[in-house]
Amino acid sequence: MTSASPFDRLGARLGPGDRPVALGGALGPDELLAAYRRGLFPMPAADLYAGAYNEALYGEAVESGELPVLPGGEDPYALAWWSPDPRPVLRPDAVRLPRRLARRLRGAPWSTTVDRAFGEVLAGCAEGRQPAWLTHELASALLELHARGAAHSGEVWEGGELIGGVFGVAVGPVLSLDSMFHRRPDAARVAVADLGSRFGAAGGRLLDAQWDGPYIRSLGAVPMERSRYLAELAGAAPTGALPGERLPVARLVLPDLT
Repeated sequence: MTSASPFDRLGARLGPGDRPVALGGALGPDELLAAYRRGLFPMPAADLYAGAYNEALYGEAVESGELPVLPGGEDPYALAWWSPDPRPVLRPDAVRLPRRLARRLRGAPWSTTVDRAFGEVLAGCAEGRQPAWLTHELASALLELHARGAAHSGEVWEGGELIGGVFGVAVGPVLSLDSMFHRRPDAARVAVADLGSRFGAAGGRLLDAQWDGPYIRSLGAVPMERSRYLAELAGAAPTGALPGERLPVARLVLPDLT
């Protein structure tokens, strides 16, 4: 049974999906997992300037009581919790691989693994990103969730070199994808397709892409109403263990993608 958390006070009264649904609170592994279980994910402020910008954007809503502040943090504007509505989602077996990529993958010397280099994938996703939302505090919480078996990474390799990856947090039948990176063209797309395939094989039903946009739509994501997304989170038993062995990328290419 899930223990009580500061997120319980939000209940079903989540605000609009185009802004945070809450601010403040703590960002430890327990709080992070509790948030994902309720359809929320964090966006920490990278520095004091980013926190001040959040205050400029949302200060009036906080003062009016329209935007709740969770207990446990020193500066409420240093941490924002989001729950977009609608939510871009993909079915695990429906990640789109363009024909040009499929042709390349047939002969590519790439292979994939799961949960073999979680820390390296985190570092790849943080590298050069602005705003720098993947803070040390968030990375530490994610590493602990990985140790508990709740956070997963998908890796793409060229020989012994990590050339792409994706990571996310699993809650029951849903895997919420936080970020991806590539060091070769399309390696991030391959990472999502491979992790999705393995998650589906373990009983997973939904990949949550969190933020909508042209790139995630190109992978095959479609919008889902937040109420339905929350029902998906609560509606099924947890998945089994994800198979993590090294596999060739050619297996991801369907026979008709020639």
